[in-house]
Amino acid sequence: MKKLFGTDGMRGEAGQFPLDKATVYVVGQSLARQFREKIKDRKPRFIIGRDTRESGSWIKSAVCAGAEAAGAECISAGVITTPGVAFLTGAQKADAGIVISASHNPFYDNGIKIFSPSGKKIDEATERKIEADISNPDFGLRAADFKNNNGVHNTSSELQQRYLNYLAGEFSDLSLNNLKIIVDCANGAASDLAPQLFERFGARVIAIFNHPNGRNINDDCGSLHLEKARSKVLAEKADFGVAFDGDADRALFVDADGNLVDGDAALWIMAQHLQTEGALEKDTVVSTSMSNLGLEIALKTRNIKLARTDVGDKYVLEELLKSETSLGGEQSGHIIFPKRSLVGDGMLTALSILEVMQTRRAALSDLTAGFVRFPQILLNVRVREKRDLKSIPPVAAVINRVEEELGEKGRLVLRYSGTEPLARVMIEGESQAIINSQAQRIARVIEQELGNQQVAA
Repeated sequence: MKKLFGTDGMRGEAGQFPLDKATVYVVGQSLARQFREKIKDRKPRFIIGRDTRESGSWIKSAVCAGAEAAGAECISAGVITTPGVAFLTGAQKADAGIVISASHNPFYDNGIKIFSPSGKKIDEATERKIEADISNPDFGLRAADFKNNNGVHNTSSELQQRYLNYLAGEFSDLSLNNLKIIVDCANGAASDLAPQLFERFGARVIAIFNHPNGRNINDDCGSLHLEKARSKVLAEKADFGVAFDGDADRALFVDADGNLVDGDAALWIMAQHLQTEGALEKDTVVSTSMSNLGLEIALKTRNIKLARTDVGDKYVLEELLKSETSLGGEQSGHIIFPKRSLVGDGMLTALSILEVMQTRRAALSDLTAGFVRFPQILLNVRVREKRDLKSIPPVAAVINRVEEELGEKGRLVLRYSGTEPLARVMIEGESQAIINSQAQRIARVIEQELGNQQVAA
């Protein structure tokens, strides 16, 4: 049985296995059958939403057709953020939430994420059962039996407003009346929602990349291309800039001087604030192996511990719940406040940062003082298989040499992407030139042994 669900759901090129019509039909059918076995007195109810990719409509239709064929009811939230679906699943007392999105990937990819009513991703046992059903040629109906489903109950506008009302209610004392804000929507799921939200608080909003056409999601915009938001902040003399990714579960920021404020800097801001408010449980922040060494050093000045996990918001959340702590996230902009939500929510994170600015009467640039980012490089190497890197003698040898060179004044992190066929090489150290050379050395050996094409970070 092939493992199809990674750290962030099931993802691939739309139209190709496992994101072809027949397979996603089985996903919906398998999920519904599993819930039918647990629920005897009514139909299972699923909330489903998607981002703006051109493939999202037919994938949503296929998933719902499979679910309804197996006796479930699907309720459409339309084009909405991933955290929006996670919230609505619990708020609407649905049995599961389904998101059709490939997050920060290009438009030709897509994916399926499934949430429980708590806001957590579904358990691995459910994922494994779906994978088993996909592998079983005798399971359910197949592509020949698939018909486009037009019977999905659609209350998208109402559900979207309920989500925005929830966010607004969480920050009832926030006023943005004197702020000019640049909002880069990545031509994704936040394109309509984010400008509405910030305008509710009185901000003067200048939205950019908020005209999706099905193919321009994440295309030279959003949190992966922050230079566009930065240029707009400077050109408009704005007070604050925020850039989302395609499904708006992450956000990165730009201060009024055009400086990048990434997920590590956001964690530094929120950790100080929560500690001052007596709300930073156990004086601990949870992040991943990719968080900059500078964050760890800055937190130590406040006697705050940084607990590191494997890469993936799934693992950050697991550690937050296990340790009963109150703040976690990733350098990429996934920030989790478990007392408010169990999923990263870019719009919630943005409002949290703005709330700190209001409370402290400080500009965003003032709030990042004390955090000094170590030089860092991240290289991706496309690989044909994901073998243990240290089990490959030439790779192990270059790893050992670089680790000796870094000593205690740097970090080397090697890992595979959970969603793409990539090996990631990340190094931090005192000199950008030296770590660039070290990363290139490692990447070349990995490419020689496992791949044939190095790609940009």
